[in-house]
Amino acid sequence: MDRVSVERVYNFGSGPAAIPVEVLEKAKGELTNWHNAAGMSVMEMSHRGAEFTKIAADAERDLRTLLAIPGNYKVLFLQGGASMHFAAVPMNLLRGMKKADYVNTGEWSKKAIAEAKKFCEVNVVASSEDKNFTYAPKQSTWKLSADAAYVHYCSNETIGGVEFQWTPETGKVPLVSDMSSHILSRPVEVSKYGCIYAGAQKNIGPAGLVVVIVREDLIGNVLPGTPTVLDYKKMAEADSMINTPPTFAVYLAGLTFQWLLERGGLAAVEKVNVRKAKLLYDYIDSQDFYSNPIAKEDRSRMNVPFRLRDEKLDAKFLEQAEARGLSQLKGHRSVGGMRASIYNALPYEGVEALVGYMQEFARANG
Repeated sequence: MDRVSVERVYNFGSGPAAIPVEVLEKAKGELTNWHNAAGMSVMEMSHRGAEFTKIAADAERDLRTLLAIPGNYKVLFLQGGASMHFAAVPMNLLRGMKKADYVNTGEWSKKAIAEAKKFCEVNVVASSEDKNFTYAPKQSTWKLSADAAYVHYCSNETIGGVEFQWTPETGKVPLVSDMSSHILSRPVEVSKYGCIYAGAQKNIGPAGLVVVIVREDLIGNVLPGTPTVLDYKKMAEADSMINTPPTFAVYLAGLTFQWLLERGGLAAVEKVNVRKAKLLYDYIDSQDFYSNPIAKEDRSRMNVPFRLRDEKLDAKFLEQAEARGLSQLKGHRSVGGMRASIYNALPYEGVEALVGYMQEFARANG
């Protein structure tokens, strides 16, 4: 199979992931002279100048529109990635309490739990480790603590491909979610959460930015020694600008938010994502050359792991996929196999091309 002559590949990478071409083209046109008015790139602007202040304000406004974020929630655009907030969440949300509840559904849950143990007692209320993280534990099995400061879960496990298709009920205890790998892929009822955080490099923009959405009554009582730049209340009071924010990443995130709004918002985007995931899973389930280990009701729409019947063919599969312009399909080193991340920016045609190649490869090697 010869490499298809295309300007851009279909990028199935888990993150940093594909960014909409329209967003990249717009940024390209404004790269040296933003809006043909500033005489400079966004990368060169003062973060306190009128131009960037408007860019950041517009980005927040559009994100609030997309997610219908209530007025009593703060939106923060911070440096770093979601992993930093494995620590920042307990620093900000323990609020004098000594315990937090965590759900363990995979690699990112485990990392969040390990970090939280440095600051408080962690009660693992449910885990799917007994079946190698191939399902989301039903809430009826959760053993919640009455005295927990919050309940934390990863709503989509990028590596394992497990996604919660429902929102947990935690009563008066704030619900916290790491939504890094499926935020903006579907509508979310933000008011059911105390805090949502997400690294940008899946559905928002380039790596280096993390978005935090937090209910304002939960912030302002940090652990002693919490760095100022990780204090959600202080960062909110400073419009995320105590230090220089990742300006170009915020700008690209804002362009992505506009792109999503132009496509009808998250309800419209969700319909496309459902079609993409159905196409791929339906093919995987229709034969026995490929398989997916995740419980059907808990399968991720964003991250689809799959295995070949004969793992000795893995290298050949990947090599020929790259030659076809189907890029970054190798599974995470901890689980092996393949993984197709089909985020918002990956078009339906990309999934069609992948399924077509999988069919051809199976016929040639079955």
